[in-house]
Amino acid sequence: MAARGVGLLTRLPLCSQRRNRVPRSVSRHLSCPGTIAASVGSEEQISGVAETGTEDKTLQKKFSEVQKERREQAQRTVLIHCPDNINEKKFLKYLSQHGPISNHFFYESFGLYAVVEFCQKDSINSLQNGTHTPTQSTEAAIPFKSRFLNIRLKNPSSQISGQTSVQTNNQSPPSSKKLFELLSCAESIDDQVNSLLKAFQLTEENVRLRHLTCSLIEDIATAYFPSCVIRPFGSSVNTFGKLGCDLDMFLDLDETGKLDVHKNTGNFSMEFQMKNVPSERIATQKILSVIGECLDNFGPGCVGVQKILNARCPLVRFSHQGSGFQCDLTANNSIALKTSELLYIYGSLDSRVRALVFSVRCWARAHSLTSSIPGAWITNFSLTMMVIFFLQRRSPPILPTLDSLKSIADAEDRCILEGNNCTFIRDMNKIQPSGNTETLELLLKEFFEYFGNFTFNKNSINIRQGREQNKPDSSPLYIQNPFETSLNISKNVSQNQLQKFVELARDSAWILEQEDKDQPSSRQPWGLAALLLPPGAGHASLSRKKKKKPMSEKVKGLLASIKSNSPVSPTDASGKRVISTQA
Repeated sequence: MAARGVGLLTRLPLCSQRRNRVPRSVSRHLSCPGTIAASVGSEEQISGVAETGTEDKTLQKKFSEVQKERREQAQRTVLIHCPDNINEKKFLKYLSQHGPISNHFFYESFGLYAVVEFCQKDSINSLQNGTHTPTQSTEAAIPFKSRFLNIRLKNPSSQISGQTSVQTNNQSPPSSKKLFELLSCAESIDDQVNSLLKAFQLTEENVRLRHLTCSLIEDIATAYFPSCVIRPFGSSVNTFGKLGCDLDMFLDLDETGKLDVHKNTGNFSMEFQMKNVPSERIATQKILSVIGECLDNFGPGCVGVQKILNARCPLVRFSHQGSGFQCDLTANNSIALKTSELLYIYGSLDSRVRALVFSVRCWARAHSLTSSIPGAWITNFSLTMMVIFFLQRRSPPILPTLDSLKSIADAEDRCILEGNNCTFIRDMNKIQPSGNTETLELLLKEFFEYFGNFTFNKNSINIRQGREQNKPDSSPLYIQNPFETSLNISKNVSQNQLQKFVELARDSAWILEQEDKDQPSSRQPWGLAALLLPPGAGHASLSRKKKKKPMSEKVKGLLASIKSNSPVSPTDASGKRVISTQA
């Protein structure tokens, strides 16, 4: 199941070994293995090493290349539910009789599971041919031969007594307590931000598991649509996903409709007989309805299936017990995949982008600005757009605008989807690096200052041009969709939620400003840790600041009205002013 986000942090003793945090002019960027940001080398070791424009830039793979490799990797992989006392050495020896194993790891979800990647796809067929259907004494089993398997011990007593359990890979985000400890022991705010990124980002194993889950669902969908592909999109692939986030996937039927010109030469052209429906939306609803029924009735580990077909974007929602993911399946969602590719590029150009996004998202969740429940809250996608826009506004810019990425695109990059121009350069190695070397501490503080004073009542946010523009409508928060430019991705946000965001941003900027002035005690929360505390529970100076805050306009007006209609109020014996209530 999707893990919960970071909640409100509580006071804990800070690391007594924390060093003096001054000076902070140099940003220290940590290596962040386990993300899909770079895909460097034959081992596909993914790196989050900083590229701030002044460092040597490692050649990076295109988004499409990474996704293709991940899909092929998943097709050679099986998911196996194991007994708790499994012997890892014997387990691997048993599987190796079907072919050499390239990679494997164990993790815990609803029991102990193993992800095993073979070197050859043929090994999967060999393993499946040697696997039998389970015998049930009281229930009947659906005979669907998937790559989601069980392994049982024929003679449990033969296992070595007292053997150590297999080492499992963590698939969950750190607890609030653990995160607070990490932040408290950091040496600078830059280190805090990078530590948070490292703790929350998707690991290499988690990325593999996400692509494997899509591949397992694809096995079911191909029973009806043999050439279809189940593709992950969103947080799972755009470099901004955190441990525990949902798995968004879509059923890509484009391959089914493509014409193979090599088989249609001569005087005739063959085409498939197909059933027609009034609209593409109805076709999508019917297709997802059938796939939803298959998942519910025949999909191993697929539980809680909901067919939400009347939504603006019809989808099937379900939980995959083996992987532990909450999944949303849509159909032909090509623009969403293109948006994922754009974010992948932005997240890979400079490691400060991802570090800043993770910190802002964590801050927003800690203060209930975002929620997993749909409503009037700001979404993580909107926050990401705001960070990108802010980084486009730096001098010099840290990120290029979408229009500039379009201007340097090649002919092969041209892309029109549903009438929308989705063209941009896909080869990151052709993008000029930024010369900006600002620290994460400075960027985090000025992000809060910028949006704490942004004229939301007049201006919109537009990453295509990277500049403020007049709002086309009266929505409290207007963030233009990067491709479907007539849409506002934050149309759901209410005025109250936006005002809450603005006030918290101002408070957070003030807290970070005090870091250069105050030298708090060793037990006083500081930096990013102070930002994640509930209001009034962390920064003592903030409490004093709030006491001095000017009264609201409403209260000012009320007092002015009272003064204009009443004589000067006398004072009581204690010196407090007494307001007369007489006419």
